[in-house]
Amino acid sequence: MSCLKDVPTLRGDNYTEWRKKVDLAFVCAEVDWVVNEPQPVRPTEPVREATDDDAVWEKKKKDHAPVEMLYSIENQKSVNANKNCMAFIKNTIENAIVGSISECTSVGELLTKIKSQCTGSSKTYPTQLIKQLVIENYTGGGHGIREHILRMSNMAAKLNPMDADLGIKPALLVHLVMASLPKEFETFVVNYNMSPGTWDIEKTIAMRVQQEDRLKASHGGSLNYVKDNKKKKYNQNSKGSPSKPQGKAQHQHQQKSFPVDKDTCLHCKKSGHYKKDCPD
Repeated sequence: MSCLKDVPTLRGDNYTEWRKKVDLAFVCAEVDWVVNEPQPVRPTEPVREATDDDAVWEKKKKDHAPVEMLYSIENQKSVNANKNCMAFIKNTIENAIVGSISECTSVGELLTKIKSQCTGSSKTYPTQLIKQLVIENYTGGGHGIREHILRMSNMAAKLNPMDADLGIKPALLVHLVMASLPKEFETFVVNYNMSPGTWDIEKTIAMRVQQEDRLKASHGGSLNYVKDNKKKKYNQNSKGSPSKPQGKAQHQHQQKSFPVDKDTCLHCKKSGHYKKDCPD
């Protein structure tokens, strides 16, 4: 029960992570066997035949006694483990999900129904994962190329328990990783596409890390894959040359554009008033 705090609450869209934590808790508690092993079946009691004398009948009962005792021990062990595991599971699920699941006699049956409800009827989460895989791009920052590829591999792995038809094959995952890399890796991607054979995800990680290390070495130890395209802001005190003069500079620029009399409007070019008093 000390593992209960480490298990995320099952909301429906995090089934894979929830099930992984639940399985780990069962292994730590040494009750993981209860998920797959059926409940023990009571042995058939001996029957006294018409031809059995007292000695034979007593021997049958004596031989059956240890079998009955073993069943009682194993059955009680199974009942207790099922009870504890089902209580553990129900305390890690949202109330709405618990209420929608019918009563189960074993923890294995309960887990099967939960999986069916969370992965069989939900199409939104797989769609989100596939979309994220397609649009994923490596931008550097605080994460290295290894973490980027492992994150994509983890997203692909989440699709496998949901639907066998949605599983991302290793070769396709490698191509998705290639497509997510910035232009600095363009030559490397071209060389991979032209080379014979395919790579698995482990070799892809190793080769990409080596390539990134070479790029960093050639750029002084750091790389910025995303450039800031924001326009620079200029102020009057800046030494640069702004595209348009501001304030007094603009007024002086307009005054130098054409000769005007002292009382001539700079807007309508008529004399007798200034621009700030212009009726136009």
